[in-house]
Amino acid sequence: MRSSWAPQAGPDRRRSMTACVEEALVDLWDSVDAPPAGVALACVGSLARRELGPRSDLDLVLLHDGRRPGGVDGLSERLWYPLWDARVKMDHSVRTPTECTAVAVKEVSAGVGLLDLRVVAGDAALVSSTRTALLTAWRTNARRRLPELLDSLDERLAKSGDAAYLLEPDLKEARGGLRDMTMLRALAATWLTDRPHATVEVPYERLLDVRDALHLTAGRAVDRLLAAEVDEVATLMGFTDPDDLRREVSLGARRIAHAVDLTVRAARQSVPQRRVLSFGRRERRPEYRTAAHGLIVSGSQGAAEVGLARVETADDPLAGLWVGALAASEGLTISPVTAENLGARVSPLPDPWPEAGRDAFVTMLASGPNLLPVWEALDLAGCIACWLPEWTPVRARPQHNPLHRHTVDRHSVQTVVEAHRFLTRVERPDLLLLAALLHDIGKLPGAGAQHPAVGAPIARAAVDRIGLSSEDADLVALLVREHLTLAELATRRDHADPKTQDALVAAVDGRSEVLTLLRFLTEADARAAGPAAWSPWRASLISSLADQVEGMLVDGGPDDHAVDLSRLVDVGLARSVALDGRPRVRVEPRPGGAELLIAAPDRLGLFSDTAGLLASAGVPVRAAVLHTVDGVAVNTWRVDLERLADVPDAAFLTQQLERLAAGDRGALEPVRRRESRARPEPAQVHVEAVRGASESASVLEVRTGDRSGLLWALGAALSGVGLSIRSAHVATLAGQAIDTFYVTEPDGRHPDPERDREALAALVAAARAEDVPAV
Repeated sequence: MRSSWAPQAGPDRRRSMTACVEEALVDLWDSVDAPPAGVALACVGSLARRELGPRSDLDLVLLHDGRRPGGVDGLSERLWYPLWDARVKMDHSVRTPTECTAVAVKEVSAGVGLLDLRVVAGDAALVSSTRTALLTAWRTNARRRLPELLDSLDERLAKSGDAAYLLEPDLKEARGGLRDMTMLRALAATWLTDRPHATVEVPYERLLDVRDALHLTAGRAVDRLLAAEVDEVATLMGFTDPDDLRREVSLGARRIAHAVDLTVRAARQSVPQRRVLSFGRRERRPEYRTAAHGLIVSGSQGAAEVGLARVETADDPLAGLWVGALAASEGLTISPVTAENLGARVSPLPDPWPEAGRDAFVTMLASGPNLLPVWEALDLAGCIACWLPEWTPVRARPQHNPLHRHTVDRHSVQTVVEAHRFLTRVERPDLLLLAALLHDIGKLPGAGAQHPAVGAPIARAAVDRIGLSSEDADLVALLVREHLTLAELATRRDHADPKTQDALVAAVDGRSEVLTLLRFLTEADARAAGPAAWSPWRASLISSLADQVEGMLVDGGPDDHAVDLSRLVDVGLARSVALDGRPRVRVEPRPGGAELLIAAPDRLGLFSDTAGLLASAGVPVRAAVLHTVDGVAVNTWRVDLERLADVPDAAFLTQQLERLAAGDRGALEPVRRRESRARPEPAQVHVEAVRGASESASVLEVRTGDRSGLLWALGAALSGVGLSIRSAHVATLAGQAIDTFYVTEPDGRHPDPERDREALAALVAAARAEDVPAV
């Protein structure tokens, strides 16, 4: 919720500030004995647009006709020095009209900025004629410079990202930010296209309000809305929840970015494309065809739009679904006029939806990447929220998880896009798409880790209204409720433990077809989140567990807990260790790094020693799995190194492991020194015993910020209290360590609750670097 900000906020305050600054500049001009003609003080940037913020720089131009260079030099000194003495932050230049034009021709960003040129004091006619010449040159060269202008948009997107989906957006440079509004004005100034007015002015002014508040709270000219500044900015602007501020920024940036996309598209269409014409043939005219349900497709190939044959067609409750299905399935754009008409006339669909409407909706969802711009257009028009009221609470909701690159709603749509690759591999692609769309619908304030359980009944109500059968609606709700289960079990639990397999069997209701849907939903969800969430390592773990349970379900043997370890350990390696008792090390190249397979006779402290040895050698471990096979511990370590040559030699690691087993601890001195200097944030340490995860071992989880010696410290803490690590499952995501240990007594017995508490206390001390082990 938001209350009104201070009365001086907004465009009126910006205009008032601009007027005050201009008045001071006029007084300065009057004091420097400037010539009456042929010289002027002009401005560009926020001062020229009358949008000065509390910490905005002044962009000033001393414009002269070139007839008195000596006098201009003295005049510029009399102008700039008082401003410098007053510590005014400014960019300044001295130019003739010809020099202004030359700069604009040379650099597109300078050309765009000079289009705002406005007089402050002096010869107004000189400034007016210069601006006219700049605009004329801009329009004359528009078709030639358009590619350069569009390239600059792409460069800013690549550098600064998309303000609509970033947790810490650059309000000025990111896509959908303030700079994009300048680009809209520049594109409109070419006369190749017009720009949307009603849809962008309000969000633009609100972004300026946020920038102003940010300047005030930060005390400096900063454009990036950092997480550390959000609370104060939100309070100043009257938001009771900082996330509401983030949502407003996201929605405003979406509207501006969408307007830029439409304007760019129109500008491109206005530039004639080169065509090779055969003798006697006429140039092809733009295409126009009618489509079903009162729709039309107009425009040439690659730039076609879906529209309504008649405005009254928008009164049909299914019209928006027809438009969306056609546009997405054929990769077309929804006409801006059509989107506006649909938004103005949209009404709730019947409950349940007609079958034709449900089919159109699923067709739209099944379109792959074509879905994104179509969904955006319908969402901004207000259609999506009208059809699916459950969508509104997650719309533009930020995610405070560094794994996620998008807001909740955008991530959900991206998950649908990622699910497209699996549609031919499942019996019910419609259910996979609907589950993908609704899987995070429970990410509401306060839901946290419980959002799957919160979201399941919400999703079921939505698909009930969409018109699914009761059985299908139950299945979608199940997929939403369990959409994290497979990933969590695969990456944080022991695949060999019957409890792990039983948990997955229960989650999918004992049905292989449900496991298949969950498997592909898991991958689509992870791919949509970002690269860190779907690495080759995580993919192999998820596939391994899913394959094991799939085999159980297909074979009909729920009591057969045979484990396929071939994906995780090299059984042959373990057998060779068992023959002579010597460690074995093998290095395998993997995408983005390497995999170390280390096998050695199992003993108390082996995991800690191995982790410490790798840390001492400077090997960054990102993931690991440890299993014990017939008295041999086989560890698979995933390491991130740019060159395979940076991995320590296998013979060296083998030798060091033998020395450690013999009691020579010198190899661990580097990691001990590093740990003694570690200063982790205590509040970021979370340690717990997971009850019911195993019948034969205690399952202990640690979550904390990652560091090079952490695994060594955690392993040493467990061996220090006399517990044996039967298996370990180590992952690092977005700088956070998520480590799970299955521990037993040295004789294999399940530790009692008192021993669990002792182990948890030791892990907390190790995670906080409060008790550094001796070596």
